[in-house]
Amino acid sequence: MAFWWPLIVLGFAFAICRFLLMLIPPNVPSIEVDSSDVVDDGNQTKDNSYIYIPRRGRAAQSDKVQCYEPATMKYLGFFPALTPLEVKERVAQSRKAQKIWAKSSFKQRRQFLRILLKYIIEHQELICEISSRDTGKTMVDASLGEIMTTCEKITWLLSEGERWLKPEYRSSGRSMLHKKSKVEFYPLGVIGAIVSWNYPFHNIFNPMLAAVFSGNGVVIKVSEHASWSGCFYFRIIQAALAAVGAPENLVDIITGFAETGEALVSSVDKLIFVGSPGVGKVIMQTAAELLTPVTLELGGKDAFIVCEDVDVPHVAQIAVRASLQSSGQNCAGAERFYVHKDIYSSFVAQIVKIVKSVSAGPPLAGKYDMGAICMQEHAEKLQSLVNDALDKGAVIAGRGSFGNLVEDAVDQFFPPTVLVDVNHTMKLMQEEAFGPIIPIMRFSSDEEAISLANDSKYGLGCAVFSGSQRRAKEIASKIHCGVAAINDFASTYMCQSLPFGGVKHSGFGRFAGVEGLRACCLIKSVVEDRWWPFIKTKIPKPIQYPIAENGFEFQQLLVETLYGLNVWDRLQALIKVLKILSDQNSPASSSTTSQRRNN
Repeated sequence: MAFWWPLIVLGFAFAICRFLLMLIPPNVPSIEVDSSDVVDDGNQTKDNSYIYIPRRGRAAQSDKVQCYEPATMKYLGFFPALTPLEVKERVAQSRKAQKIWAKSSFKQRRQFLRILLKYIIEHQELICEISSRDTGKTMVDASLGEIMTTCEKITWLLSEGERWLKPEYRSSGRSMLHKKSKVEFYPLGVIGAIVSWNYPFHNIFNPMLAAVFSGNGVVIKVSEHASWSGCFYFRIIQAALAAVGAPENLVDIITGFAETGEALVSSVDKLIFVGSPGVGKVIMQTAAELLTPVTLELGGKDAFIVCEDVDVPHVAQIAVRASLQSSGQNCAGAERFYVHKDIYSSFVAQIVKIVKSVSAGPPLAGKYDMGAICMQEHAEKLQSLVNDALDKGAVIAGRGSFGNLVEDAVDQFFPPTVLVDVNHTMKLMQEEAFGPIIPIMRFSSDEEAISLANDSKYGLGCAVFSGSQRRAKEIASKIHCGVAAINDFASTYMCQSLPFGGVKHSGFGRFAGVEGLRACCLIKSVVEDRWWPFIKTKIPKPIQYPIAENGFEFQQLLVETLYGLNVWDRLQALIKVLKILSDQNSPASSSTTSQRRNN
């Protein structure tokens, strides 16, 4: 006991010191970011602002990216659609800056993250308001999807990022016992990212944080549907980089259409894409020409499975959030609901009750639970999916309501809708809806629920609810997807140590987590002598050139020595190996070998 007391006291003292150090606030400078031209101060009346009516289809594309508020159709401005030559020049500038940044210390990179984190926490309302204006989401949806996710990623990188980028030592195996083996991680160069519009702040910061922390430059093409907010968020990044003395142009934001994105794919060292399967296939074709590696996150049709032993009111609240978050425009949102037949009626009743209380409207014009549909014409697609389901026997069990909509923006809203009596012949259960629709289907057994969940071309995620955690885990383990939440929804993404991505038409590769961070790196395997210079690699004489007559016999015995199934066989083989080496080194053997060479 006397031996352990000093260790216990030292451990306790160490814990107290760590705690006291945590109380000392880090020295993090503040940054100033000009937001005077993006803040709506209430002076935009009909006299000094106007409603924008976007052109439809391919005609909408020109040399300018026009921006407007989906919830009100107020005009926000425009940004240039960069040409391929301009894109290549931006990438070249980033590549030049990256060569300097690659030599930066992790201390400098962490300070960059702390400055960003400080600004985000102090300017949450501004960041959320800009996201809300550009995409139509509510302030709460923006806080959940933009702020919390980004802050979680930053804090994880601060805590563990350096650890996962340092050399990682591996076992050397039996034949290389005298060697040290390790994996080293080097920056790739310039990472390209083409990101979607649904979370403009987080979708920019997510690839940028991983790329910059791992020593890369990064050029991000923002969506033409969220360029206004993206270009403001870029100012935050620029100010934070300048504050830590990073080279100019290390990070860049570009705007444009398909031509701009195609040029980016063919200019960078790796491409991260978040979008649709159709565009993902085009990106793969472009990347294949130069064998540029790609990570594709292409959306999903996530299953939400509810067993009969759950607390129905509790799960119903989670289900509605899973479907209506950001007006259903959420790649990890729940799109197919499978509920056990024994609680089907009560679950539907709870869902309908909640949905009927949901009001949709311009998020900054009043207290609304749900905002607008961002993309033009998408509400028409949602209605066509509902109509197809109704034609095939589905029934609308309930809908939410609209608030005071601006006349010119009516087409940008879609009411939260609950559908029952759905089946897999309906497009709604097969195609990604990306909207506030809750189709609920009953199942009778766990096997049926698993079969229904797997009956999809998508495979991003799933959520499984049961009073038995073991049962929920068993069901989730049999669903072919990349992420799974047990008795929760999308919690996997908030655990930023975990990789995020899917299978099948949901794409491949991973971002986030250790795997996503290392995916921004050149991964190099290195082997060196463990006891250099005392023990070095020497080619055994039997297999030196010219090969001895017993060279193959020696190799056979060496394999048995190293990998024989039992110790006795390996010892016998080792004795024979040593005998051959002894004979090979004898003068008679040398004479025989010399004679064979002369012949």
